[in-house]
Amino acid sequence: MSTLKLVFACLATVALAVVQPGGAAAAAEPGYVGAPVCARCHAKEVEAWRGSHHDLAMQAPTDKAVLGDFTGTKFSHKGVVSTFFKRGDTFYVNTDGADGKLADFPIKYVFGVTPLQQYLVEFSGGRLQALSIAWDSRPKAAGGQRWFHLYPKEKIGHKDPLHWTGIYQNWNLQCAECHSTGLRKNYDAATNSYRTHWRELNVSCEACHGPGARHVDWAKIASKPYPADDRKGFADATASRWREAWTFPEAGARFAWRDRPADPAVNNACAACHARRGTLGDRDRPGAPLADTHRLALPTAPNYYADGQQREEVYTWGSFLQSRMFQHGVTCMDCHEPHTAKLRTEGNALCTRCHDAAAFDGPQHHFHKVDDAGARCVACHMPATNYMLIDPRRDHAMRVPRPDLSQRLGSPDACTQCHVGKTPDWAASAVDGWLGKQWRQRPSSGPALHAGATQGVKAVPDLLALAGNAAQPPLVRAAAAQMLAPYMRPALLPSARELLKDPEPEVRIAALAMIEPVDPVNRILGVGPLLADPVRGVRSEAARVLAGVPESQLPEARRGAYRRALDEYIAVQRQEADWPTANANLGNLYLRLGRFDDAVAAFRRALKLDPQFAQAWVNLADAWRMQGREQEVEASLREGLARLPRSADLLHALGLAQVRKGDRAAALASLAQAAKLAPERARYAYVWAVALHSAGRRQEAIVALRDADRRHPYDMDILGALVSFEREAGDTRAALGHARKLAEALPDDPQVKALVAELARGR
Repeated sequence: MSTLKLVFACLATVALAVVQPGGAAAAAEPGYVGAPVCARCHAKEVEAWRGSHHDLAMQAPTDKAVLGDFTGTKFSHKGVVSTFFKRGDTFYVNTDGADGKLADFPIKYVFGVTPLQQYLVEFSGGRLQALSIAWDSRPKAAGGQRWFHLYPKEKIGHKDPLHWTGIYQNWNLQCAECHSTGLRKNYDAATNSYRTHWRELNVSCEACHGPGARHVDWAKIASKPYPADDRKGFADATASRWREAWTFPEAGARFAWRDRPADPAVNNACAACHARRGTLGDRDRPGAPLADTHRLALPTAPNYYADGQQREEVYTWGSFLQSRMFQHGVTCMDCHEPHTAKLRTEGNALCTRCHDAAAFDGPQHHFHKVDDAGARCVACHMPATNYMLIDPRRDHAMRVPRPDLSQRLGSPDACTQCHVGKTPDWAASAVDGWLGKQWRQRPSSGPALHAGATQGVKAVPDLLALAGNAAQPPLVRAAAAQMLAPYMRPALLPSARELLKDPEPEVRIAALAMIEPVDPVNRILGVGPLLADPVRGVRSEAARVLAGVPESQLPEARRGAYRRALDEYIAVQRQEADWPTANANLGNLYLRLGRFDDAVAAFRRALKLDPQFAQAWVNLADAWRMQGREQEVEASLREGLARLPRSADLLHALGLAQVRKGDRAAALASLAQAAKLAPERARYAYVWAVALHSAGRRQEAIVALRDADRRHPYDMDILGALVSFEREAGDTRAALGHARKLAEALPDDPQVKALVAELARGR
């Protein structure tokens, strides 16, 4: 994200009238002054910003702003015919509403500009809803100038939360924070309504620089030369000084180097809106560490491929954090002009400002003809993926292609994205011909992260090494630490404690996931210091991890910090109470605290917002189970299954409830169906096999476990059960084989060693 800055004006307390979605004037937010004040001293920057994607992020629906064809055009999708037309000065769409019936809806706002434009409709309760039919604003020759549906293969009925009138197409919830300036969502959970207002309708100066009143005050008295550390009245310095920062250190140098460090705020100003993340608080200080206001998604499935390449829409920041560019001090504004939001120059010339053209911009480096598409730096190092069907986003990790790892990791290969019909093996052989085979030895975090997702406990040593490797990008290290959480055991405690002290907040947050499963004493010892962490995302997560440990067990000196951090965590969830997940988070916290009535209320709120939220139904059933109210457990699960009959999570939970009830036949049927519907869930296969064994169907249990072992190698529960059941069946050879597999994953475990020795003697 980006825009501009505020400067001199007499109107330090200027408050421009702002219109709420509901139409009333919103109260001015303290500290915001508005773009017209900025323009008085920054006319050049404001002029550059005019017409940018930030300027046009959201607009009133005028003839100039509306790009779509509203001349009575009809668009048909899965049996619903929508009509776009104009009546007087108002733009309308006739389409299926929240009741499934066709109706006329006036367009309240235009959303975005290119390569597609969406349209917002106002509903009661202060809601703005985004139509799922968008306008392709590309030229006709490029396939544009047409209406298209964002879910072309799906029929989304009016009761589905993904319907354009549903919760997940709600602007206030999903989009508002990053498409407006000085926004306050103002959701009221009691009435399930919004009083959302903003300081400016679009992404304006203060969205990126923060409230400007103090800057205006500074400008009244400041004079040149300014001190080097003068932030000019802003909380953070957001000027990159890119032009003078990068120099080639000597003649013939292959790379330019940054000779002055960039303030982290330069990137942070962009990060919050160009990242896949959850919100922790209002973003009035754009340059603050991201973890202070948002929870960043880590580079793991399903958002990323195993090697960290983008998969789902991740908005580039999580990719950029993985890059060597970021590690060497490159900022967003080194490549992107912040006010126009365009590249500073086009083509390879952008890269050769810092990469010597003689070394890199020729066939001796890229091995393609100069005019070929493959000669473009971005073709190999920043492959693009289309999101919203027609919006290409380049992967900002800027990695070296690894066709040799592509098939093994199940990740895309930049070479074969261009050379359609060829295989990654073909591409790898071609690179061998250019470079020899030594390029295959380049370090990559992909194999370790892929092993973490596919190799169970065997992946622990590699994940541990990756998490502790300070040379790796912090976000990658955090992903490795988080993957270690299911395999936490006493031997890993020293490593977890070290990661809790890491200078990077994302790594500390991930290490908290590692420490969460351990006993209360070690949790208190490891987590206690983080209750006063300077970063909100760390300290609030620390409080959540300690929730449920009696406060009396905490050192007296930590109790105040614990209460404050816990209150902060609760406040974050309440602020985001329009999200079903935030209500579920709150419910799970209340369960830990023994506040069962509050937990039930929170889960019910989550389900009121999204009745198809399967995990919330499971959580609600857990709340009843913890109170011994098994009748309510089954009733809740069956209510959920009435809405989601193929939910493996609900069927598994129902099966466990039926086991407790003693209804063995029904339990087996439910657990079997859950395992079948979710073969990726090792736990479901294991529990079903144990149930089969308990029912006297040992051989079926062994077959089920062997099948699960093929899908989930080195899963400790599955291997342990196989050893036990095969040994019981007299198949010592098979039991020994699986015990040795367990020893392969846990080579230092004395109990496993003893088991292997015992089985070997018995053979």
